[in-house]
Amino acid sequence: MAELATIARPYAEALFQSAKPAELATALDQLSELAQLAEQPEIAVLSNNPKVSADDLTKLLSGMVKTKLDGKISSFLSLVNQNHRLAAVPEIARQFEAMKNRSEGAAEVMITSAFPLEGSALNDLLSSLKKRFGGKELRPTIQVDPTLIGGVRIQVGDEVLDSSVKAQLAQMQVSLGA
Repeated sequence: MAELATIARPYAEALFQSAKPAELATALDQLSELAQLAEQPEIAVLSNNPKVSADDLTKLLSGMVKTKLDGKISSFLSLVNQNHRLAAVPEIARQFEAMKNRSEGAAEVMITSAFPLEGSALNDLLSSLKKRFGGKELRPTIQVDPTLIGGVRIQVGDEVLDSSVKAQLAQMQVSLGA
């Protein structure tokens, strides 16, 4: 959703610029937890209810998180609620994480495999990906999708490398159909 990304960007940038490098990990953890809460349908109903004030919603969400929110995140949450932008918090968290990774020279990588990847196979894949992406530290998330039949699908940012059997069969189908 492009509009949500546009709304989220200034919030993510402001929060990122206000945090010190040592605070980034904690801020991301707390922001991610708030993002999970904001995605709950019950919270969305409350945030759109005119009878629930921004302050009440902020207090409720602050009480629902596992750890006490630090001052910056608490102020951020209050501002988001006053501007009726709670629905943008998951996108704000994604953009904040991307900014944090960029500042640390790292990248999130989504690896989807037909079979579980572990041990040396995973390490070999990550080392070849690290070379491909200019030596960046890669933080992998691994999913298993049996419909791929074989191979892997790798996504780093907006770049996708798909060497799955499913993708190769689809490409073959297009070629034969032409």
